[in-house]
Amino acid sequence: MTPSPEPAPVLPDVDVEWMTQVLVDLARIPSPTGRTDQVMQYVGDLLVDELGLDVALTRRGAMVATLGGVQDSPDRAVIVHSDTIGAMVREVLPSGRLALVPVGTHSARFAEGSRVTIFTDEPGVVHTGTILPTMASGHAFGDAIDTQGVGWDHVEVRIDAHVRSPEDTAALGIRVGDHVAMQALPEVTPTGFVKSRHLDDKAGIAAVLAGVRGLLRAEVELPVTAHLLVTISEEVGHGASHGLHTDVAEMVSVDAAVVAPGQASTETGVTIAMQDLHGPFDYHLTRKLLRLGEAHGLEVHRDVFRYYRSDVAAALEAGAETRAALIGFGVDATHGFERTHLDSLRQTAELVALYLQTDLTFESWDQRRSGQLADFPSRSVQPADKGPVLDEDGAPPAPSPSPADG
Repeated sequence: MTPSPEPAPVLPDVDVEWMTQVLVDLARIPSPTGRTDQVMQYVGDLLVDELGLDVALTRRGAMVATLGGVQDSPDRAVIVHSDTIGAMVREVLPSGRLALVPVGTHSARFAEGSRVTIFTDEPGVVHTGTILPTMASGHAFGDAIDTQGVGWDHVEVRIDAHVRSPEDTAALGIRVGDHVAMQALPEVTPTGFVKSRHLDDKAGIAAVLAGVRGLLRAEVELPVTAHLLVTISEEVGHGASHGLHTDVAEMVSVDAAVVAPGQASTETGVTIAMQDLHGPFDYHLTRKLLRLGEAHGLEVHRDVFRYYRSDVAAALEAGAETRAALIGFGVDATHGFERTHLDSLRQTAELVALYLQTDLTFESWDQRRSGQLADFPSRSVQPADKGPVLDEDGAPPAPSPSPADG
């Protein structure tokens, strides 16, 4: 059994202007892990009102939208996440300023200087501020500002209010455990670069929605039903641990691809991850995506991410019996002051749309959750090598003499 022959998918018309506006809108909605209701309302409205899809939410608030296909089951899923890195109030300091604990994995080095929004428990009552090093003025501390430590114990939030004590801060309604969101401050340059915090994964949502929108506007019939899963806790490792149906045969996460020295990803291309911190992605699905992108002239890269995991890792660890892959848009300075390019987002949208027009990786085999060893399709791609036959003492046979041995 060989991989199913690929149909001839249509390269969709991706509305870059629409995608860019969605990205900017998403970036301006704070959504640190644990406080994602507002951004999910925005995404849900887009899916229902703009794309005409039906959506459902899990108990915890993850969202699933369905694009119907000729084959309803088994099906596939494309996964993005709406939550971002952020912080939480750990302590109100004697000065009235705030000590923080990070939400998600990111360095305090890139938090310094961030403008923030502080959310209280009172609806509509928010405050702004700035994350600063504890020694923030060279005029006051001299060269000591260059030797102070880097870490969350070395930064604090200066609140934009008249506070000089914990009592002053409490009067604002700010308490331990309040969410602190780093403002994204998105900017699109004339050269097509997008600079913003939280491109991970707001840009992924915008690209996937733009790709789906292109398919719907072209009235393309999908061969396989696809679910769009928008998760709310990827940054803390939960990701797609719930929300997927049991008949999902393959899933593709769309997330940031790391652009940095030693990495193969670029800010202008689309990346297929071969492995992340969790381990290798599915051999067959990743290579299918590579062939698909290359056949349609996309700038496709292969990369390995050593300090990175995604939604699909959480799904697999939770027991999802499915093929898994990761498509990435190139992002410089991930989890810091991030930057990508519209070319990368457009090609990510195009690759997702192309993928949704294909059959499952192994059309016949993937119809069942299990099968016979002799039918396992991998044998045609990775032929089994039984290895050398061992003698009765467990030793391999002696090598055959070479012609030079005469």
